[in-house]
Amino acid sequence: MVTLADVAQHAGVSASTVSYVLSGKRTISEVTKQRVEHSIRELGYLPNAGARALASSRSNIIALMMPLRTDMYVPVMMEIAIAVATNAREHGFDVLMLTGEEGPSAVRRVVGSGLADAVILMDVELDDARLPLLRESGRPAVLIGLPAQTTGFTCVDLDFAGAGSLCAEHLAGLGHREIAMIGEAPAVYERKTGFAERTVDGLRSRARELGVRVLHRPCEGTYAAMASALGQIFTERPGVTGFVVQNEQAVEPLLSLLRQDRRAVPEDISVVAVCPEQVALQGSVRLTSVTIPAREMARRAVDHLIAKIEGKADDEVVLLQPELVTRASSGPAPV
Repeated sequence: MVTLADVAQHAGVSASTVSYVLSGKRTISEVTKQRVEHSIRELGYLPNAGARALASSRSNIIALMMPLRTDMYVPVMMEIAIAVATNAREHGFDVLMLTGEEGPSAVRRVVGSGLADAVILMDVELDDARLPLLRESGRPAVLIGLPAQTTGFTCVDLDFAGAGSLCAEHLAGLGHREIAMIGEAPAVYERKTGFAERTVDGLRSRARELGVRVLHRPCEGTYAAMASALGQIFTERPGVTGFVVQNEQAVEPLLSLLRQDRRAVPEDISVVAVCPEQVALQGSVRLTSVTIPAREMARRAVDHLIAKIEGKADDEVVLLQPELVTRASSGPAPV
């Protein structure tokens, strides 16, 4: 590994001179500074985080607040987190992950310590308690998600209301007039998590316009919870012929229970999911779905955050347009 002493020897200066060039603590002649910087590039020297911070007044660290909750589908969260880290590294930034459910206290810790230059928030609620503190701090921030009030923030998200609308349009176009939505776990709605609320709103709004009745049932996603939800749905609405699923863990239990009930997919029941592409493709039936573009959301979030750090971007809301892909799980409503 290349050391500071190696750079000093290559540049023909003292180690302290290299240190001063990195930290900016003392004035160094432009000629000497250029010689040291050339040696740094030539040798591929990577100064430690402390030296970089002294030189630039930055830590080159982004804090990613990603609460890992048991009621959320962790693989999607991790896909976003990995994509954030990968894209941040391309910009010369490292990522500090905060996975606890600390809420505002985590914001206070990050902002107060000065450890991170900027913050990315995930699992955004409509009335998120973290946002007032983050807004007051003046720290550059991007939300992967959409709160009720977006003033003062840049937000990147899939247009989940549009996703719900697309699902309603697809099933209505196939002749379905009674549909049920299998949603996230009840706790997700109790927290008023933005993506879940907006999907239901978009589905219901478009369904009303199209003359389609909707029944929404939150579900933990376990086999037992899905069996209970399905029984309630067919008891309350025996004419249901289409399902919209926004709960990755509930997909296979739903398909299995429909088979046990001798309801064929898609001949008797159509199923449309809002989920990652791998979930849609790897199930026992290839699902018609609206894909959650996790990597694209992460890339957009990082790009916008770097622009804000550099003072090159204003606050804005970026909604990725949903796309529904028709596969084997949806078909005409039974006569």
